[in-house]
Amino acid sequence: MKSLRYFALLVATTAISLFPAPAIAQHQPATPEQRIDRLERQVEQVQRQVFPRGRPADTAGVAGEPAATQSSVATLDQRLDALERQMTDMLRQSEENGHRLQTIEADLAKVRTDQDQRIGALEQRMNEAATAVPVAPQAVPETGSRPSTSKPPKTNSSAKPEASTSMAPGTSTAAGGPISDPGEDAYTEGFKLWEAGSFDQAMTSLKAFVTAYPKHRRVSYANNLIGRSLLSKGQARAAAEAFLANYRGNPSGERAPDSLLYLGQSLMQLGQPGQACKAYQELDAVYGAKIRPDLKKLEADAKSQAQCS
Repeated sequence: MKSLRYFALLVATTAISLFPAPAIAQHQPATPEQRIDRLERQVEQVQRQVFPRGRPADTAGVAGEPAATQSSVATLDQRLDALERQMTDMLRQSEENGHRLQTIEADLAKVRTDQDQRIGALEQRMNEAATAVPVAPQAVPETGSRPSTSKPPKTNSSAKPEASTSMAPGTSTAAGGPISDPGEDAYTEGFKLWEAGSFDQAMTSLKAFVTAYPKHRRVSYANNLIGRSLLSKGQARAAAEAFLANYRGNPSGERAPDSLLYLGQSLMQLGQPGQACKAYQELDAVYGAKIRPDLKKLEADAKSQAQCS
């Protein structure tokens, strides 16, 4: 019996040794790496079925974070492109605005330089004229025995400062008789119409004078009276344009300071007190102590009305 058991054990051992190795390996448990590979292949198969249009984002399957699709990715790309274009436009506009500011500052500096040069030339001419004043009275007695009957320039100084300062040279010229100035006569005609309240006729006459005598010293007076006529008619915007043009076109003109003052009053009628204060500031900055006393008083009242700081 014992020999029989030994024989059976020997046969079994021989059969096991002769059994193919791959068959034995099939019964061995899989390693963790093999199991992970098998799981990844299964997940990929499931993803291909669930997402036939493409693979989901890395956050797919996480609670609270839905998977991204191709359409959502395309939308995000479009929004990013739009933001980049907007940023580019903003940078371009900022550079253009900076260039405009530099140009404006350069223009303002040039204007101030030109004004200083013109004012200096005007002061020089006034000084030269002042030195020649003693010679002028020699011709006055030849006007006859009516020097006191001419229209006094100060009768309307409180109501119409333009009349008091603009008519004095004109009347003296007209009283001179032999010394006639057609330009002075043309201006005086327009002034009298303005003084009489015939504003439309006055503007027609004054514009004709400016066209006929563009280099005459009374052009500054005439343009200022045209603006005042418009202001008296209630056309504040047109008056403001006329005053501004008279000031910018001839800053050294004798009525350029008046135009700045009445420009502020026109802006007040347009409901722009802040801009009016800027006009008064320009008047002080450009002309300063050269402003006539009567104009200075009008400016003080205008600043008080506009509540300029």
